[in-house]
Amino acid sequence: MKGMGNMMKQAQKLQNKMMKLQEELAEKTIEASSGGGMVKVVASGKQQVVSIEIEKEVVDPEDVEMLQDLVLAAVNDALAKSQEMVSSEMSKLTGGMNIPGLM
Repeated sequence: MKGMGNMMKQAQKLQNKMMKLQEELAEKTIEASSGGGMVKVVASGKQQVVSIEIEKEVVDPEDVEMLQDLVLAAVNDALAKSQEMVSSEMSKLTGGMNIPGLM
């Protein structure tokens, strides 16, 4: 039973570290852009878009579809980078172990 108690303590320590890491990641941000920097998107470690900046030069009422494509590309890139950041930090915490349900 002693081994089981140690295992439970280790699991609890890991859970506490993960909760702290999740709080830290929520504060971290990542930036992505498209159109040569004409559209910039910032996303958090919670995979939430924090801000979107659009340069006025890219706003063309005759070509709204291009702007939509640029925004979509930047948002998707920011969210992908945010997920990579979270996965990388979680991997450091778990020592590379793939624990189901963590990410």
